[in-house]
Amino acid sequence: MTRLASKRKLWFIISLVIIVPGLVSLLLSGLKLGIDFTGGTLWEVRFSQPATALGIESALRDAGLDSVIVQQSGPATDETFLIRMPEVPEGSAQKTALEEALETAIGPFTELEYATVGGALSTQIRNRAILAVAIASVGILLYMAYAFRNTQNPLLYGSSALVAMLHDVLIVLGIFSILGLLFNVQIDALFITALLTIIGFSVHDTIVVFDRIRENLAKHPDDSFESIVDYSLAQTVVRSVNTSMTVIFTLLALVLFGGGSTRMFVLALLIGVVSGTYSSIFNASQLLVAWENGEIQRFFRRFSRAKPDPAMPAA
Repeated sequence: MTRLASKRKLWFIISLVIIVPGLVSLLLSGLKLGIDFTGGTLWEVRFSQPATALGIESALRDAGLDSVIVQQSGPATDETFLIRMPEVPEGSAQKTALEEALETAIGPFTELEYATVGGALSTQIRNRAILAVAIASVGILLYMAYAFRNTQNPLLYGSSALVAMLHDVLIVLGIFSILGLLFNVQIDALFITALLTIIGFSVHDTIVVFDRIRENLAKHPDDSFESIVDYSLAQTVVRSVNTSMTVIFTLLALVLFGGGSTRMFVLALLIGVVSGTYSSIFNASQLLVAWENGEIQRFFRRFSRAKPDPAMPAA
């Protein structure tokens, strides 16, 4: 029988090694926010002759734009580009000057989309995105506690699923923080959609494992909790991995060959699916074992004893 639970400290360390660099990046530099959260203009254009993102960016900067990001949208043979820049009103003299600069430096082009998000609307979008993630998290905790109400500690199952979900969200946020720092990758409203999808996928996989643990606890009441978890994982791990791999291959194909406008959205999903598969097997169920064995309680007791007593006078 697979003895995954006996190596739970190793699984926790692997998670920490992956999370800590991204967490440091989040604390130091945060995330690069797109126009959905900061306000600005998204301009999609298609040139009738070969063009490069660097050439477009240089032309726009020469025309007076201080901050602009250009990325190719679609296949390399399709001269379509997404331009993210500070707010430039439709029909303004500044936009006319930018159009003339692009035609002079690159050549004729067709405008496919021109969208501007104001500062007030971007703040509202950001606040609603945070609220959506918070409501989803609380709802998952309550649902898990209700779904496993017949167990000895239903809140433990909900808390473990919530920690595993937080593990997946932190990994995605950390990686995108690093990508933003190194490659100026920005997040938009689609990124929040990806996060909510990741949360749902992570909890779905965790519920499958937890449900099998509950069934085996009823069938084998005399076995130790750790052996029950190992047996349950042995029954579900192949199914979880096979299901995830079909999704991973599809998302990987979209990352490699899909359009540029959705590449970061798909990349976030890909990272989240891989992380969610890992956390449901190697984190959520192992947290149950660590709690049942008293390891988490002993850790917090040692931590509280290590803290200096404020009532004690300094030596």
